[in-house]
Amino acid sequence: MARNMDSLVKVHGGGGYDSDFSDDEGQGETSQRGVKRKREDDLLRKPFQKGRHTKVAHRDVATHEYDREEARNRRHHLISMNAFERHKKFVSDYILYYGGKVEDLRRSTANDKSDLDVVRENHRFLWRDEDEEEMTWEKELAKKYYDKLFKEYCIADLSRYKENKFGFRWRVEKEVVSGKGQFLCGNKRCEKEDGLKSWEVNFAYVEQGEKRNALVKLRLCPECSFKLNYHHKRKEVIAKRKRPKSSEENEVEPQSKRSKKGSKKHKNKHKRKHKDHSSPSNSEDDSQESDKAEGEHSEEPDSLSEADHWKGPAPTMEEKSREEKFDEYFEDMFL
Repeated sequence: MARNMDSLVKVHGGGGYDSDFSDDEGQGETSQRGVKRKREDDLLRKPFQKGRHTKVAHRDVATHEYDREEARNRRHHLISMNAFERHKKFVSDYILYYGGKVEDLRRSTANDKSDLDVVRENHRFLWRDEDEEEMTWEKELAKKYYDKLFKEYCIADLSRYKENKFGFRWRVEKEVVSGKGQFLCGNKRCEKEDGLKSWEVNFAYVEQGEKRNALVKLRLCPECSFKLNYHHKRKEVIAKRKRPKSSEENEVEPQSKRSKKGSKKHKNKHKRKHKDHSSPSNSEDDSQESDKAEGEHSEEPDSLSEADHWKGPAPTMEEKSREEKFDEYFEDMFL
């Protein structure tokens, strides 16, 4: 019995019953399946498809991918903002990281100049040829402003008239349209319309360290005229009315007509003297007759006789052009 038990232990525990072909066949099948599966995976994999990760990614790879995604989100956020909001964000980030105040980042505006400041620095009351030799962009800007001014009449500042100091400037378009300086008083603090007088003033001023003179015209009311002439009287400009022009044929008379008129006047005078000496009683009748003769004589140049119509061509009356009519209309306005 003991021998039989030992043999059974040897059979089951020591080596048992082994097969020579079972393990080799199983290993061959698994190897063929693996090769076939690999071929199928290679055929089905697309060119842009990455391989399967069989291992966990390194920490650096993860951080790199996170940084890329964060930068992409930040870029979209900045693009959605306007320029001012983007600027404020950058400034706040700078102060948050590096410290400081917003006032430290503001630039100084002490040296800033506007167009008005440039015009004030380079303005000229009257531009000469010498001033236009070396032109910079500042002078060109001031010259462009000067060309837009209306230089017929001036606007005056008479606030310091007791010190004999006056300020003059040219008019702008708005003042020309409203009539300031021409139909209204030229003093900048006066708006009167009645009793305006025109004055011609020799304006002496200092410009760019150089003394200059300019002859200007003003239209002032009586009170402002008193202020202008407080120390000494200026020259008053009075309009000279022009006589209506007639045609050259009416103006220039032939010498024969002048001689005839002169002879008629001489004869009438001679007749008067002769009648005065001869009959003093009939002086009244003679005077009436002489008045009638003079009236007829005065009417002769106006009304031509029938014979005079055939002596030459009829006198042509020239029609006034539009410019001449405008000149007559503005004759009293522009002195």
